[in-house]
Amino acid sequence: MKQPYFLTTILTVICLISEAATVREISSPDQTIRLSVNINKKLIYSIYYKNTLLLAPSEIDMELSGGQKLSDGLAKPKFAQRLVNETIISPVPEKRTHIPDHYQELKVTLPNSFAVIFRVYNDGVAYRISTAFKEDIQVKTETARFQFPTNPTVYYPEVTPPGNMDKYHTSFEELYTVKSLDSISTKSLIFTPVLVTPAQAPKVVITESDLEDYPGMFLTCDSGNALIGDFAAYPLKEEESHELYSLRFVTKRADFLARTKGSRDFPWRVLIIAVEDKDLPGNDLVYRLASPSRVADVSWVKPGKATDEWVISSNVYNVPFKSGINTETYKYYIDFAKRFGFERIMMDAGWSDNNDLFKINPEINMDTIVAYAKSRNVKISMWTLALTLEKQLEPALDQFNKWGVDFIMTDFINRDDQKAVQLFYKIAEACARHKLMLMFHGAFKPAGFNRTFPHAVAREAVLGSEYNMWSDKPTPEHNLRLPFIRMLSGPLDYEPGLLNNATPKGFRAIPESVMSMTTRTQQLAMYIIYESPIQFFDGNPSQGLAEPAFMELLGSIPTTWDTTRIVDAKLGDYIITARKKGNDWYIGAMTDSSARDLNLPLDFLDNANYTATICADGINADRYAADYKISSDTLTNKSALKIHLAPGGGYVIKLVRKD
Repeated sequence: MKQPYFLTTILTVICLISEAATVREISSPDQTIRLSVNINKKLIYSIYYKNTLLLAPSEIDMELSGGQKLSDGLAKPKFAQRLVNETIISPVPEKRTHIPDHYQELKVTLPNSFAVIFRVYNDGVAYRISTAFKEDIQVKTETARFQFPTNPTVYYPEVTPPGNMDKYHTSFEELYTVKSLDSISTKSLIFTPVLVTPAQAPKVVITESDLEDYPGMFLTCDSGNALIGDFAAYPLKEEESHELYSLRFVTKRADFLARTKGSRDFPWRVLIIAVEDKDLPGNDLVYRLASPSRVADVSWVKPGKATDEWVISSNVYNVPFKSGINTETYKYYIDFAKRFGFERIMMDAGWSDNNDLFKINPEINMDTIVAYAKSRNVKISMWTLALTLEKQLEPALDQFNKWGVDFIMTDFINRDDQKAVQLFYKIAEACARHKLMLMFHGAFKPAGFNRTFPHAVAREAVLGSEYNMWSDKPTPEHNLRLPFIRMLSGPLDYEPGLLNNATPKGFRAIPESVMSMTTRTQQLAMYIIYESPIQFFDGNPSQGLAEPAFMELLGSIPTTWDTTRIVDAKLGDYIITARKKGNDWYIGAMTDSSARDLNLPLDFLDNANYTATICADGINADRYAADYKISSDTLTNKSALKIHLAPGGGYVIKLVRKD
């Protein structure tokens, strides 16, 4: 029997309203980015940039070991929306002191104790799952899908499978492979950040923030233009490898990801959106999303520069003593640090037995070194093996305090499953109690950890300068990708400053005479372009002493910044970064293996005169990469410079404001 027309109309309207009630949209404060959340049988979100689909409908879900699933509670969602416009003040500013935090937030609360929180910024989108269970839970799986409407190009670091460990063991130090998404093997395991570059739409960097008590997010891909979250399962059995650098590895994993509190927020899944290439290196969305500082007083956190002898194997020369890991060599490093304004030296691997921090190298007298450093007003920093530090944590930190050490590095964790992530927090909390700054090597990306623990100043998580010792991997092309990808997850410890420099044609991997495949000036520019509150000088101090003007310029470059401006940049090709500290500006430029002529307007300067110290590639730097020229000038905001960069070259200008 036919229904009356008016009844059919009413039923149609009711169905439309019911369907519309499952869709919510919020936009960025500037209205350029729009997030659409569709809740039906699945929780799906999409992202648009100026009405162009940037991320196609992508699923979010979580399943617990007890069978509870986020997607089982979608029938009666509740929505809460808010606009936030605040300013974060960074106590250890890698990019800027005052960080605007402006976003629209949508919280979707489900009746089964799950919720999803979305935030839309002018420069990205993030979401996190939240739970409100009374008892502890086991997370069996998490679904984090990033579905793209087209077949974009992807810049990604792929895990090299370790020979004797499972696929989730990695130092997080790889080159970036560049492929179309559909050509990436479904067997590839990728760690983030990952850069996605659609042909027309803005670029997208996928990563995470506020990673705590949960495994980090790897990515895999399928045949449908999607990147998919992949997580190391919880370790059930572990063994220790006692080679030169001992570590703990997993021999059996559980069928779940994490055992954790039932009421908590899970890590943010982050999509940084950049309309122009130069929008990427200055982005600090990961920092904004991280938990605020848990260290009440950070007045003892003193960033700066340090020497490190490991890359050059302590191979100093023109000295009246036998160089090596010994007291006289470290005293030499202390004198060098004092001469050029470095705050501290690092005593790297070899100062003690790697497996016992209290078994001091017999060639070293710590009392003598500590007393000499104190007399020169230079601090001592220590390298440690993470497995050893964990076992000797409190007594080791007590000893470091007695020696006056203010900064330690710990190395070779090489995992980011839940237990590994917990270890990072354990060490950071202990170092905070002992007022010791901290850096992790053999580690996953920072993911905002440096906001939560400002004394944890940086991570490695990068294929950096040390690879020049045994490979030809740190090419100018690789160096020019780091500011656009890796640096978006937080400070990185690349450790530049090599004073032996070569062209790609002349480069050789020579362990005791380590060289860079860049010009000398590119090594200098890295101190401005790469972000790390503790910057290391890995060059040979004997060579540095013979070039005092160059070293004085290097020593004067700050490691934290009041503000940052990316003047010009093209992904993987070149970058010009300007950073301000007090009244002064420091500008660095880098290029890939192509020579470039770039324009550098100084219209961002105050209306004042500036004394400029300029270090540029020398006229013969295309053949002799260590060739550079230092000059001086007086410049204003009306000045516009034309700069020439040799292949693999760089440019640095220090601008001191005249009173």
